[in-house]
Parts: sequence; C-alpha cells; structure tokens
Amino acid sequence: MHETNTSRVALVTGAANGIGRATALAFASSGYKVVLSDIDGQAGEATLALIEAAGGQAVFIRCDVSCDAEVRRLIEQSVATYGRLDCAFNNAGIEIEKCKLADGSEAVFDAIMGVNVKGVWLCMKYQIAQMLAQGGGSIVNTASVAGLIAAPKQGIYSASKHAVLGLSKTAAVEYARKNIRVNAVCPAVIDTDMYRRASADDPRHVAQVVAAHPIGRIGTAEEVAAAVLYLSGATAGFTTGIALPVDGGLTAQYDFQPLEK
Repeated sequence: MHETNTSRVALVTGAANGIGRATALAFASSGYKVVLSDIDGQAGEATLALIEAAGGQAVFIRCDVSCDAEVRRLIEQSVATYGRLDCAFNNAGIEIEKCKLADGSEAVFDAIMGVNVKGVWLCMKYQIAQMLAQGGGSIVNTASVAGLIAAPKQGIYSASKHAVLGLSKTAAVEYARKNIRVNAVCPAVIDTDMYRRASADDPRHVAQVVAAHPIGRIGTAEEVAAAVLYLSGATAGFTTGIALPVDGGLTAQYDFQPLEK
C-alpha cells in the first residue's frame, strides 16, 4: 500500500460489479479507505468481502442515486464513518434502451435520465458541499464513448452520457479555485459480466465489437479503474474538466462506423 493514501477516503457508486468493483478494489489496494455503494446489496457486500480479504478497509452503504434523501444520507454516513471524503467515483448507471429514437418510451427515458444524469448531479451536489467544507477533493464521473459520439438505438443513453460531460465540465470550472477537480472517463466496450451476458448468444456481434476497436480487443474493468485512480490522485493535480476516453482508439478513427444493433 502507498502510505500517502492511508488517510484518504474514496467513495465508489455502482460498486457491486464491473468497473465499480474493479475501481473499489484498486482504491483499496492503493491504501484508500473505501465507501462502497450500490442498489444491489448482496453484490455490494461481496465487493466489501473481497477488499477485506485483501487487507483493505471499506464499508458498504446501500443507495439509490436517483433519490435525493438516499444520496444525502450516503454522504453523511460516509463522513460519519471516515471523517472526510477525498475522492468520489460516480459510476452508478443503467443502459436499458435498444431501439431507435422515435420508438423510445417515456418510462425508459425517465429511468435512464433518473440514474445516469440526476444520480450524477445529486452525488456531485452533496460531494461538493462536503469537499468545500474540508478544503478540496476530486470527483470522477463515468460517462461513455456514447457521450462523445452517436450511439444508434441508444439515443437516450447517449444523451444521458453527453449530459454527464456537461455536468462534469461545468462543475470543474465552477469549483476549480476551491481545490475541487472534476473529470470524467469515457469507456468503450468493457469486458464485464453485463457485456458477456449480452453477447453470449451472438458471436457475430462479438466479432463486430472487437473489430470496432483499433487496438484489436475490448477493454478491461481494471484499465478503466487505472484511469480513475490517476484522475483522482495528486499526479493529476493540474487536470480538471476533461473527458478521458478509455476506448482502445475507437473514437480516434476517422472511418469508424457505429455497430449495428
């Protein structure tokens, strides 16, 4: 463990699986005390057990990030447990849309925006208040390559991730002189349980997905976690307001064609 991090506290939402779990483990292995949050209590406790088994220090607090009262309680309990909040990774999100824009439903729109946009806004609202009180901190939000380019048959999801970048950049500028940095990561396709379930019965789609990434493969949750830890730490002290693609070159290519869904 890095001794400089042993007094630092990181919060990870969406910590039960995938990128959130990998990032929580990375924070813990780097010496941070970690607050884990998710709506999935069983999987969240499993992440906690992994951290504790490796000798790390963490606590799990269940939270629906789309609910103001629950987010406020999450931040209050985090500070009550560890005394401060140095880093926050707002990773909780949903992706439940697979249709063209005109075929979408109001219920799906409200669900995606409620978690992906309102949830990030609520988390930042209470995190920033705490960081202002203690003299600074760092926030990283999970956006997506869909927040940088079009995402056919995921227009609402894409809009939600564009909104995350707008929130992140605005907060970065508003609080830069208060020693609070705000950045975002923009992953492409990442090898998670969700991706494996979605692609298990469609080898053709798997091949398309891999081919879309110039690097020749999809990413790992640990690679996104490494980007989050960099943006959260002191070595990124002059970095704020950026949208960092973790995408194997996907958004850099001129002739990229969005995948058929």
